[in-house]
Amino acid sequence: MDSITIHGASSSSSSSSSPYSWTYDVFLSFRGEDTRYNFTDHLHSSLDRKGINTFIDNDELERGTDISPVLLKAIQGSMISLIIFSENYASSTWCLDELAHIIQCRELKQQLVFPIFYKVDPSHVRHQRGSFGEAIANHECNFKNDMNKVLRWKAALVEVANLSGWHFLHG
Repeated sequence: MDSITIHGASSSSSSSSSPYSWTYDVFLSFRGEDTRYNFTDHLHSSLDRKGINTFIDNDELERGTDISPVLLKAIQGSMISLIIFSENYASSTWCLDELAHIIQCRELKQQLVFPIFYKVDPSHVRHQRGSFGEAIANHECNFKNDMNKVLRWKAALVEVANLSGWHFLHG
């Protein structure tokens, strides 16, 4: 991941262009079953070797139906979020809740957000086609009483998919 330039990002002090202080340089949002032990693990190791303070969800965080307060705090305290879109990313309500919160932080705290498309077509994310379309259709059935949540997820997918990022078709 040498093309990601986050030179000397200091997590202990705030940037002169931002009024916020950051706990982490980077927050990684990813679907564990797709990328935890391959792409995301390698990316995290590379960032760590370069001295970039990165938050990665470990298997020890408590699982539940709602996104954990630990993750919300980590997202809010990160200067940059890297969203690793993979085949099953949108099937996880946890990932979609993270994504919606990241978009909030982008708007309210000027957090930098970069998508990484790992073995998925960016247009499938943007237009909710393929596995992304199937996942959203399932969520629409499961969240009939909370369609606003699904609409937030869809808008977040479109917004991030329209950002400049990286596409790794073959890993």
